[in-house]
Amino acid sequence: MTKHLRVSPKTVLLGAVCASTLLLSACAGGGSGPKDTAYVARDVESLYAEAKRRLDQGNAPLAAALFDETERQHPYSPWARRAQLMSSFSYYVARDYNKSIQSAQRFLSIHPGNKDAPYAYYLIALSYYEQISDVTRDQKITEQALVALTEVNRRFPQSEYAADARLKLDLVNDHLAGKDMEIGRYYQRSGRWLAAQIRFQNVVDTYQTTSHAPEALYRLVESSLALGVPQEAQKYAAVLGSNYPGNEWYERAYELMQDKAPGVTAS
Repeated sequence: MTKHLRVSPKTVLLGAVCASTLLLSACAGGGSGPKDTAYVARDVESLYAEAKRRLDQGNAPLAAALFDETERQHPYSPWARRAQLMSSFSYYVARDYNKSIQSAQRFLSIHPGNKDAPYAYYLIALSYYEQISDVTRDQKITEQALVALTEVNRRFPQSEYAADARLKLDLVNDHLAGKDMEIGRYYQRSGRWLAAQIRFQNVVDTYQTTSHAPEALYRLVESSLALGVPQEAQKYAAVLGSNYPGNEWYERAYELMQDKAPGVTAS
């Protein structure tokens, strides 16, 4: 998975941002301010408004710095809490995902029961999700995305964030299954049939609802035959035929059984 089916979170996120800053909308058109705005002491309303204006103009890195500065200069103001979330969102827009995660985690550590906590958890999950690499690379970030998305769905199952998290969870699971398939096929090519079998079995056991499950069952048929256990190959072919009748992988498994183990039926 290279996020080819990714649902853009920007609409959901912007909706959440607007909902959390309704009381601030009158300030969103603040003045341009001095050139080095982030390091000039200003009243909290003007500083926050300048940060919001920069974000609206598409300058997310500067907006994030200004939201951080709002919190730094006015840590006890109600605006500081809003600035923390807006900072996380701005870093996300700027694709500085590590800082987005850090800002959201800081918000949750200070305001764990806040009404905007679901939004903070969602930002963390998205920031991990956006960093998922192709299946040829290490999948630590993918696993972190899986954990974070699962947390959103577990904590806030009825929220709009959970609905998007569930969709992304399907894609993440498919991605992780794809990684196991790639490794398993490599082991097969290397003649390491038992190691391959373990990878394919994990796909069947852990990611059975993904698109990789039919091929994993077929590869288990291949590996079992190579290991000299045609009865096991028959079992996997039967599961494949029962769950995916007419699937191309079942057709291939049937032909393989007929060719390599003609005395054992694959159906």
